[in-house]
Amino acid sequence: MAVWSMLLLSMASFAQNWAPAGDRIKSPWAEKVDPANPLPEYPRPQMVRPEWQNLNGLWDYAITPVDADYSPEGQILVPFCAESSLSGVQKTVGEKNALWYERTFTVPKKWKGKQILLHFGAVDWKSEVWVNGQKLGTHTGGYTPFSYDITSALKKSGKQTVRVKVWDATDNSYQPRGKQVCASSGIWYTPVTGIWQTVWLEPVGATSIVAYNPVFSAKENTLTVEVTSQGVVEGDVIKVALRPGKLMYSAETPANEVLKAAEVKDGKAVIPVEDAQLWSSEHPYLYGLNISISRAGKLIDSVEGYTALRTVSVVADPKIDRNMNSYKRLGVNGKRTFMYGPLDQGWWPDGLYTAPTDEALKFDIQKTKDWGWNMIRKHIKVEPARWYYWCDAMGIMVWQDMPCIGDYSSRVTEYRDPEIRENTRSVWSRDSFLGGKDAVIPEQWKANYYKEWGEIISALKPFQCIVVWVPFNESWGQFDTPEVVKFTRAQDPTRLINEASGGNFTFSGDIIDVHHYSCPAMNAFEAKMVNVLGEYGGLGYPVEGHLWQQDKNWGYGKVLESGEEVLALYDTFAQMLKTFISTGCSAAVYTQTTDVEIEVNGIMTYDRKVVKVNEKAFHDINASVVNSL
Repeated sequence: MAVWSMLLLSMASFAQNWAPAGDRIKSPWAEKVDPANPLPEYPRPQMVRPEWQNLNGLWDYAITPVDADYSPEGQILVPFCAESSLSGVQKTVGEKNALWYERTFTVPKKWKGKQILLHFGAVDWKSEVWVNGQKLGTHTGGYTPFSYDITSALKKSGKQTVRVKVWDATDNSYQPRGKQVCASSGIWYTPVTGIWQTVWLEPVGATSIVAYNPVFSAKENTLTVEVTSQGVVEGDVIKVALRPGKLMYSAETPANEVLKAAEVKDGKAVIPVEDAQLWSSEHPYLYGLNISISRAGKLIDSVEGYTALRTVSVVADPKIDRNMNSYKRLGVNGKRTFMYGPLDQGWWPDGLYTAPTDEALKFDIQKTKDWGWNMIRKHIKVEPARWYYWCDAMGIMVWQDMPCIGDYSSRVTEYRDPEIRENTRSVWSRDSFLGGKDAVIPEQWKANYYKEWGEIISALKPFQCIVVWVPFNESWGQFDTPEVVKFTRAQDPTRLINEASGGNFTFSGDIIDVHHYSCPAMNAFEAKMVNVLGEYGGLGYPVEGHLWQQDKNWGYGKVLESGEEVLALYDTFAQMLKTFISTGCSAAVYTQTTDVEIEVNGIMTYDRKVVKVNEKAFHDINASVVNSL
């Protein structure tokens, strides 16, 4: 007890040296960040084991030339990126430098005999990891989790040291990076370098469950769970048990009752489901899952998880007579569903890519639900697993974008290498099926795109809130679209594919998606496809005292002067949408949930402290649109 008390005092002493950097606006949760224990929640709610250790907190850090050795220069609060206020650093790293991290940890004695895994939720972009001086490996990709078995690198007892080196070129490279650019302006934001999701330790046995993917068949009334495991020997029994769920599942307190169970054969368990409770935005019912491995009757490993039973498909309008059009629609559980929601960038004024707390992470999703929307387009960013968990639990459908590898050819980007500038040039066929021209992407870049997109799909496909994959947006780094659609379909045939939000269209996916600012319009339409309005709106209203900077703030079209103006124009747009719905529009995405940096076109301010419109009136407008189909 005395040793534990001393450890807590030591952590508290270090925490006193931390403070948010800079003087820009912050969200209400910034002051709730505990530097001794930031983001303490279990990071992987889809697959829970009771034993784990959070390594978030203050680490030593340094920013050095790429080829220089590490020498600590201060402390950084993990998991907030170096450019963020909450990191306590708020420094630009840049492609000529490396960002280093180091900290010590101890392994609990009761974990003796276990394999110890070191997990990283996400590190942007290239990371190298050492434990006690032993290099474990190199990882590339800024949006997906990865792990190392560090058992052989551990000392027998005492303090262990982990060191991480990160390099990130942001937009002067071929890497997927979304809205990040080295010179932020307009719709392009501050770079994110380094660790930006939870770092944690987990003990597992030599035989263990690695991952699983559940797929529901309404036709067969079955749930098929594909299980990936390691160390399994002949005679081991892997079992999947389906448990009764609830409308707000808690992975931390799973139920014990079992509805049905099945053994895994050839990597899959097929569970019959009677009287299935189907998940939808109106009824977000989640079932519990238990996956276990037994050997000679003894339990070897067990994880708690959850899933939802639902289907996503293309359905057609009922055709009453031969003179009536029958448009293709988005279907959830076989029912025509108008998907309506915000473009959600997922940026924070204090944490950039990382929400300050889990409460904050949940807040934007809850507001989306409260406002009568039923969908979020997660715009060229990937969120931590807990974000998708909250969407599952609250009944919010998600269109998941792939973070782009390019942007507008017309942007001023003299700082980029000539090769990067040339190979990301494209022509966007805006509001048209004609005139588009893809970027000329080198094969090495394509290979990395496929690698990272495949890893993103693999990591996210267990979350049933995701209903649509979006590989490209507005031609930014777009290439070989039919092949990318084919690749996406092969990774996950259970969801729909919006091949190119905004164009350039090849009609190889399921959806044609046009963009039109600021008022809604459907200037391109293809009867053989599902037609959607993937972006519109962007009504700008700067709220004094809640701005990222005082000048150069903008929205699409005229910047408005009050929330009443925003609501009135939004309502006008909603009435227009209802007309488009009657003539084939099957979804709409409004820009956007919050202001972001100098964009002031959010329904909320960037700091989340002001909702710009009357919330009840806003909800009623949105509900009337959703219910108009």
